[in-house]
Amino acid sequence: MPQARFVHIVDEVPELGALPVGPVLVVGLDGFLDAGSASALAITYLLESDAGRVVASLEVDEFYDYRARRPAMTFHENHYTDYDAPRLVVRLLRDAAGTPYLLLTGPEPDIRWEGFAGAVRAVVEHFGVRLIAMLGSVPMAVPHTRPVQLTNHATDESLLVQPNSWRGEIRIPSSAQALLELRLGEWGHPVLGFVAHIPHYVAQLGYPQASVALLESIGGSTELTWDLTGLREAAERQAGEIEQQIADSEEVREVVSGLEQQYDAFHRAAEQDQGLLAEGEPLPSGDEIGAQFEQFLAGLDGDEKRDES
Repeated sequence: MPQARFVHIVDEVPELGALPVGPVLVVGLDGFLDAGSASALAITYLLESDAGRVVASLEVDEFYDYRARRPAMTFHENHYTDYDAPRLVVRLLRDAAGTPYLLLTGPEPDIRWEGFAGAVRAVVEHFGVRLIAMLGSVPMAVPHTRPVQLTNHATDESLLVQPNSWRGEIRIPSSAQALLELRLGEWGHPVLGFVAHIPHYVAQLGYPQASVALLESIGGSTELTWDLTGLREAAERQAGEIEQQIADSEEVREVVSGLEQQYDAFHRAAEQDQGLLAEGEPLPSGDEIGAQFEQFLAGLDGDEKRDES
């Protein structure tokens, strides 16, 4: 079995044997591809309704850089009381209809990406996984007042369920999750995924609106179903908080308005196949947007800290 030394897998999982076809494996890792904590919020929401049980555990010590991402500990008066150990695990869960599926969660590996990919391959082949579904999100110059845009990607074009609004090729920084998709495809395992575009001015905050969009799209592609009522309510609350912050700053409103115009022009041009940018409607620069939203982010962060106190 490929890279079996990096993973411990439960031998028998009878729930999966009862499926007419192999299970779906949903992948959402904490790290590079999680702007707005969209994947983390989605995973947390799924686990709140069904914590499931661990059916495979990857050797996190082989992949994790403890000095770069030091796990939290608690020191009480004169001794240490607990330690938040990082875990890379595959859990067996059930959706709202009772259908079993697998969920891979944990920190994105810092090292041994090839070994990690091989370990996940071992899990996929052991359980006869029929489809791997990836969650991801990146910061983009988009407004929070428009629907969350998703980039659909897959190892085979037949798996794509929607056209992307941009075309062409771009060089990007790699990630363990992206390499995992590439390698699984090379090994003959079908993978699809969605990357949510997060308004960059809320990329450091939780953005549940994107979590809803990701889970809806994954569900539509895999026939898994979840009750997302609680997540939608969280998204509505956050939208109200953002609007309240924006109402206090005319400069911020102007930047959001500029992003809205660019977003609308972009989609009009895409529908008419005129390219990405509409003539005469330039995208605000990163410096302009960053300067205007520095105070905005500070306000949101202050409100969040007051809520926690």
